Amino acid sequence: MKKGKAEKGKAGRRRAKKSSVAPKNVAEYLTGIPDSSRATFTKLRAAIRASVPKDAIETISYGIPAIRRHRILVWYAAFSKHCSLFPTASVIARFRDDLKEYSLSKGTIHFPIDKPLPTALIKRMVRARVADEQN
Repeated sequence: MKKGKAEKGKAGRRRAKKSSVAPKNVAEYLTGIPDSSRATFTKLRAAIRASVPKDAIETISYGIPAIRRHRILVWYAAFSKHCSLFPTASVIARFRDDLKEYSLSKGTIHFPIDKPLPTALIKRMVRARVADEQN
């Protein structure tokens, strides 16, 4: 394989080469956030942190920030055009009607960086995930 900044993907399209070094902590993750999504990510992170118990800790899991208490409650991440929240599939299913305007997958919600972040909804979802964990 040739050395360079990009490599061919399965469909033959060129894509950016990912770093093989995962961040060791949240501070290190923060240094790699795209400038375009920094403000949205900061609001997302604040909404999440305001919604979890005081003894929950911020950590890195699967290379992205997560909030852990007895186990991981939620994951979240920043990308160039959106920020993602990973609150588990069961939480997304419960809030599906409130999430109609967002791109969803089974366990992920994408919040575009060019639209206002629904912080009240995010807080409700995170609190629901905390309640699940306590049961």
